[in-house]
Amino acid sequence: MKVCIGLSGGVDSSVAALLLKQQGYDVFAMFMQNWHDTEGTLHGDCEWEEDRFVAEMVARKIGIPFYFVDLSKEYRQRVVDYMFDEYSKGRTPNPDVLCNREIKFDAFLKAAEKLGADMVATGHYCRKETIEVDGKPVHRILAGSDPNKDQSYFLCQLSQEQLAKAMFPIGDIIKPEVRRLAKEADLPSAEKKDSQGICFVGKVDLPVFLQQKLKSVEGDTIEVFDAYYNDCEEYLWQRDTLQSLLVDPSVGIKMVTEYISEDKATQTASGRNAFSLEKIAEVSDEELLRLSQPINYDIQFQTEVYRSGKHHIKKTRYKENPYGKIIGQHEGAQFYTIGQRKGLNIGGHKDSIFVISTDIEKNIIYVGEGHTHKGLSRSCLRVAPEELHWIREDLRMKTGEIRRYKVRIRYRQPLQDALLIQRANGLYILFDSPQRGITAGQFAVWYDCDEMLGSGII
Repeated sequence: MKVCIGLSGGVDSSVAALLLKQQGYDVFAMFMQNWHDTEGTLHGDCEWEEDRFVAEMVARKIGIPFYFVDLSKEYRQRVVDYMFDEYSKGRTPNPDVLCNREIKFDAFLKAAEKLGADMVATGHYCRKETIEVDGKPVHRILAGSDPNKDQSYFLCQLSQEQLAKAMFPIGDIIKPEVRRLAKEADLPSAEKKDSQGICFVGKVDLPVFLQQKLKSVEGDTIEVFDAYYNDCEEYLWQRDTLQSLLVDPSVGIKMVTEYISEDKATQTASGRNAFSLEKIAEVSDEELLRLSQPINYDIQFQTEVYRSGKHHIKKTRYKENPYGKIIGQHEGAQFYTIGQRKGLNIGGHKDSIFVISTDIEKNIIYVGEGHTHKGLSRSCLRVAPEELHWIREDLRMKTGEIRRYKVRIRYRQPLQDALLIQRANGLYILFDSPQRGITAGQFAVWYDCDEMLGSGII
């Protein structure tokens, strides 16, 4: 069998190539260049050239043919242009997921097949198994054996056709062992640091990167006070509705995530909500849709004239508002994402400030103080029917069906307990514990034990 390994110059794909060679496959390596523009990148303009040089040395060391392919046109059209479009709408896309679906296992796969490849291998930390269902082969994606490096999330949009051609040689190996194998084989990439940032673009200054196509427009940054939620009709409706869905409504609904660290949220009994499947089944599609919507903030500020200084010069200021305060300016709401705390340039607060909402039309970003600010947490999200993707088509949910799965809404997030509710107007995910920073444009991914079953764009 002839296998093409996507060799990036990193240690993971290098060891994947080494293992394939040792296992007796007819292996060749191909390095793909997907990006030329250096505007907004933080590591200079020759990073890809260095990666290609290392990849070529690795191929020579292992003793396999090396090829180069330029897929920058496809990458710009199918990944980067999509990114710009999503950010312009106030959504936050995941380019790494798109890169795997549109480039590595599509454009790159086709280029490899032209060179005679039967399969394409990558250095992803995930596993693949093939089983038989109704007499037909069905491919399963399983989490990587290394819990600290599981990368199955990034493959959440692959199809059965793409998986049929995919190999993941290091999925059952932990990272330290990969490093050890690389050193033992004296591979040039053995000590190379893991890549960071946008897939094939690298680490970027995101606002500068986005300003290639999105204009900077100054707008207000508004801090939302806790008092806002006491009188917000929509927040109170969501709270009361969620409470009514509990098995025992008298215990009280949990509306805020119990915070541990940036990547972890508690799943303790005290932080969970025990929802009744019978009550959820009776909720209308319209009510579920309303439950899944983020709060839209509308805080109005009035001005007043006052006299200042010994000359009593007339000046204008905003009247105090119990619901919020304009605390700064920003360069464009499209450059910010829910849960962001860096780059806000806001001081004078005891705790960290986080973005809780963006209004693209009015060019306003709303922020809240502290990890447990009410605006950071939500319990329900929706995936539109057209954005729903099942890796296991044979397990696709039927309208009206409710299942319990493990879900994550971002890479490296610990799996969260949730109910998936399939309705005609979309798939709803109701979490046992409220989630921090649910962000439109990101991918929600669901698992049954360690098997990834499907995904959808929030």
